[in-house]
Amino acid sequence: MTAHVAQYTLDVDDLDRMAEFWSAALGYTVGRGDDGSAKLYPPPGRPGPTVWLQGSGTPKNGKNRLHLDLVADGDPAAEVDRLVGLGARHADVGQTGSEGFVVLADPEDNEFCVLDGPPS
Repeated sequence: MTAHVAQYTLDVDDLDRMAEFWSAALGYTVGRGDDGSAKLYPPPGRPGPTVWLQGSGTPKNGKNRLHLDLVADGDPAAEVDRLVGLGARHADVGQTGSEGFVVLADPEDNEFCVLDGPPS
């Protein structure tokens, strides 16, 4: 037996803002729960886990222990610019500048990376 990643869950303070950011960032559609949550679904025919945004009502505290690594469909630098335009910001987690990725943080400071290419 093995397991596979089916869903990524993120506790959020501002559900509307985070659903707007992550749905635009990933190209996912938003399904709203009546329990203060939202589920993001990948486009039809595109594999990928769903993302559950769980309203926590509290801000993030400390560095993420788990984060997303994104791969752009095109130019990684252009994707970083697009994500920053959506509300992400560059984040410093101790990188040296020679990594094959850029570290960003979403509007609630959750770190994620944009890889220069698919993981090897």
